Amino acid sequence: MDKTIAVFGSSRREANSVFYREAYELGGVLARAGYAVLTGGYEGSMEAASRGAREAGGRVIGVTCAIFDPRPANAWLTEEVKAATLIDRLTVMIARADGFVAVRGGIGTLAEVTLAWSLLQTRSLGGKPLVLLGADWQPILDALLAYTDLGRSIASLARIVATPADVPAALVAPPTPLGPPPAG
Repeated sequence: MDKTIAVFGSSRREANSVFYREAYELGGVLARAGYAVLTGGYEGSMEAASRGAREAGGRVIGVTCAIFDPRPANAWLTEEVKAATLIDRLTVMIARADGFVAVRGGIGTLAEVTLAWSLLQTRSLGGKPLVLLGADWQPILDALLAYTDLGRSIASLARIVATPADVPAALVAPPTPLGPPPAG
């Protein structure tokens, strides 16, 4: 059975956007590398990654949410999982994924990334990789390091890559060794 990579990203991407194109390319790269792609199942970056994966012959899972009914899932899914709440949706996405890739997004994307990151920090997810795609993540990481207690060892649990083509190698790179999980 293939490994599944969750792609976190915005629902607010227009099809002619550079960020839509990046997510589309990411979906295709992941599918050609043998990964199933799991998204939030709707439009924007989620649709783009789904479409890219499906057009590359990949399996695409969308985790939609009952609170958005009757909003339809995107047409590129091969499987839809309906969650009752946003918390349930995120739980399903994190549990089903063997790794995570985040593209530029909004507050929902930040929530997904920080939850996965926190679960990695506490070793609740084992060694699942977390990849942040695009240069826009570096100033966010820099701000977290400057204005929070994130720390370099926790920051190292996420890898920033420049292009979709860089993602497969980042997904299989060995994890950075850490000491015991921090308390609190």
